[in-house]
Amino acid sequence: MQAIKNLLSPLASGNSNPIQDTLKLVVIGGTVETARRASVSAWNGFIDSFFLTAHFSQEDYPYDWLMHWLSKQPAWGRSRDFDITTRSVSRHGLMQKTTGDLEDENEEEESSEFSQGGGRRRKVAIVPSMDTTHTIYYRGHWLRITRTKRFQDYGSYAELKISVVARNNDILKRLVLEAKREYEKDAEHRVHIYMADTTYGCWRWNGARQKRPMSSIVLEPGVKDMVLADCKDFLCSEDWYAERGIPFRRGYLLHGVPGSGKTSLIHSLAGELGLDIYVVSLSSKGMSDNKLTTLMGNVPSRCILLLEDLDAAFTRGISRDENSTGAPLSSTSSSTSSTSKSKEKEDSDGSTLSLSGLLNSLDGVAAAEGRLLFATTNHIERLDPALSRPGRMDVWVNFKHATKWQAEGIFKCFFPARPSSAAAATTASATPDAGAKHPADATSSANIAVSKRKRAAHIPLLPEEEISDLAKRFADAIPENELSVAALQGYLLRNKTRPRECVEEVAAWVVTERETREKLKKEKEEREAKEKKEAEEKEEADAKEKEEKAAKEKAEKKEARVKGKRSALREAAKAPATLAPTESDASTPAEDASAAEPSSTASEGTLSSESENTSGADADTEESVTSEEEADKADKPTEPSSSPEPAADAPAAGKEKWVAVKAQPPVDTPSG
Repeated sequence: MQAIKNLLSPLASGNSNPIQDTLKLVVIGGTVETARRASVSAWNGFIDSFFLTAHFSQEDYPYDWLMHWLSKQPAWGRSRDFDITTRSVSRHGLMQKTTGDLEDENEEEESSEFSQGGGRRRKVAIVPSMDTTHTIYYRGHWLRITRTKRFQDYGSYAELKISVVARNNDILKRLVLEAKREYEKDAEHRVHIYMADTTYGCWRWNGARQKRPMSSIVLEPGVKDMVLADCKDFLCSEDWYAERGIPFRRGYLLHGVPGSGKTSLIHSLAGELGLDIYVVSLSSKGMSDNKLTTLMGNVPSRCILLLEDLDAAFTRGISRDENSTGAPLSSTSSSTSSTSKSKEKEDSDGSTLSLSGLLNSLDGVAAAEGRLLFATTNHIERLDPALSRPGRMDVWVNFKHATKWQAEGIFKCFFPARPSSAAAATTASATPDAGAKHPADATSSANIAVSKRKRAAHIPLLPEEEISDLAKRFADAIPENELSVAALQGYLLRNKTRPRECVEEVAAWVVTERETREKLKKEKEEREAKEKKEAEEKEEADAKEKEEKAAKEKAEKKEARVKGKRSALREAAKAPATLAPTESDASTPAEDASAAEPSSTASEGTLSSESENTSGADADTEESVTSEEEADKADKPTEPSSSPEPAADAPAAGKEKWVAVKAQPPVDTPSG
């Protein structure tokens, strides 16, 4: 303190030296700045030595794990800086319910979740604000958690930063693993869907769907079990593929009639195997070979890659024929028009994907491995053989119209039986689902989340014997391989609370469906006939328009030739008229002038002007006739050759008249 006083005392006195004071101030300022930098460096060293910081981006899974874990922490709900919102659903469809959420305590849980009209009530959630730091105590450590928002070219994303005082990162590892286990426990009943973003060449999360039990998929006996067993065997055979040098990829081609359950089977398989679904739309705007290759290379190793409606995916066709449009060709004229339309569409939608690019992305050098490729198509005959060959599409599954066996199974899925007390006691552990028929159905049914909504009291539960009898009667009324599975499902949905009436009215419904299909078929034929007639009329009109245009161009060319020849003759007629006075002036000094010279000159001028007018008019008239006859001769070369004679006489006559005018002065001079 005495040293500081000694340094500051000269500054207070009035007789101090300014130079010394300045030097003292410099020393004091440098000392303070050095102390500040030393303290900051020491603090940063302490932070680096004892504080561990982990960053989590919203574009990756750990961010969702930790946000789901934080939503269950009491301290997270007691934040002093927060946002109140009703959008409490996370990016993967999970409800992020914090301990500080606002709830109505006067209503029961079951009744408060859904309103009287069936809609879900909005819940008010409390979410800590962005760019604020929150402190949470976890396993003897204080965690400092900060959420920030960062901006990129294609949008913004959130980032989570967690700091903790520790010598190693074991505490953060335990935190992430615990958050992962809780998240997977709550998300095990959902299937995540990702869509291809052709703008930036990346995958975007599209939503989470409830898992569908395998018992709800009714196919021909053995088909469902075969596909499920093949998928499980593939996922467990990575080492086997590596030992034999075979690419670890598997492709499934689901083909058949529309509405037969192709997409439903894929959804159910994804839930049964615990895989996410990545959907690619090959006909989307901006899709190209490079973007598709990038997307295929970024697909995770364990997932389902879905290519829906492969037969209608390409705007330029799905075969190697450049004239193919991917649609059936009805006639040659329609193929020409469809080709031109497809080229116009290709130019407008911006899709430059080719079949070669698709093939390379499926099994090229840069193609991802470990994924299950599923492709659906309604017309397998339109696919190129290179696309459907083994190695790209290893398993083919044909989906047909509903059979009687499928109709009976679908009916039992919609109307489960009321099991007897003895049967319920013996089969409760083995078969929780009354409609399960396959060994895997018990496992799949156990993975389905139990709905919080109360079972409607007006849906009857009939005995098992009556349900079996009704299902058999329903199947007998359904024609074999005529109606789609989607049509049966739609009919059962309309009668989901009337099992007995549903069976009694199914015969009339089949008749109505047949009439509707015949009506639609007839309307389609009439529409196609009308379109064909309009196309023919349009072609006739175009042909007539072309003929008229050609005739008009021909007349214009003919008129242009006539005008050109007329102008040429007029220019030729003006040239002798200018030469005649020059020759007469040159001959006049060589001969003696006479008294009759003025009169003869006047008469010659009169005759020459009359001959010029006469010859000009005759030349124009004869030239028009000649040009018309020449054009007719050019159009009809087989006609007699009598028409060209006037054309030869007209120029000759014109020349003789002009020669007579030029020769007249020399002939008259000797006679005078």
